[in-house]
Amino acid sequence: MSNLRTSSASAPGSPLNSTFNRPKTLNAFGGKLMIEVVAAIRELNDHPDTVFTVLTGEGRFFSSGADVKASGLDSPEGFANDAEKKIAFFQRFVPALEMLRSIIDHRKVFVLALNGPAVGGGAAWFTGVSDIVLASSSVYLQVPFSALGLVPENGSAINFSQSMGVHRANEFLMFGRKVTVQELEQWGIVNQIFPVDGFQDHVLQYLEGQLAFVDGAPTQRFVEKKKLLECI
Repeated sequence: MSNLRTSSASAPGSPLNSTFNRPKTLNAFGGKLMIEVVAAIRELNDHPDTVFTVLTGEGRFFSSGADVKASGLDSPEGFANDAEKKIAFFQRFVPALEMLRSIIDHRKVFVLALNGPAVGGGAAWFTGVSDIVLASSSVYLQVPFSALGLVPENGSAINFSQSMGVHRANEFLMFGRKVTVQELEQWGIVNQIFPVDGFQDHVLQYLEGQLAFVDGAPTQRFVEKKKLLECI
């Protein structure tokens, strides 16, 4: 079974979804999930008709972050020398970096649809690089980096400092407390909150409503608006 499920366009301009499809692991980043996300986002970037690319999750979680069962290095006996071990260690981070780069460089409007709670990398990586963030009422964000002896990664410290303020970001990242979806909306990180039941339908209705404001060729207009906003 694929780690990622991608929808097809039902009509010109309709949103295209990429869905984390590892619900039994709470959509942890294991297997080839991140590699499949990179491939899907790049493909959707060149889709001629769509305006919105949506990233969401299957099941009750958006993502539980790293798959700890699949994140360990091989035993020391598996490496010829320390140099090989060091290179193997850094290679573990390449898929995540490439995934975020594909989102940052994405030409279409990138929509993060948080269907449920997000923890670790699932909480830290995506809100700061998405254009629009929609959330279900069950969402919370939590990053237990300090408890695990880790530092905020992939630009999350600067992204959260800019979006929620330095002192809130310090509390969130250092102490690992859960931030509720209501707080995320108050702080401007989440655009809209929708009920858990029928969440994906609410997301679709919201995005189709945005298209209703644009006449003519919506794809090109939204792409150009995004370019202008990125110059600010």
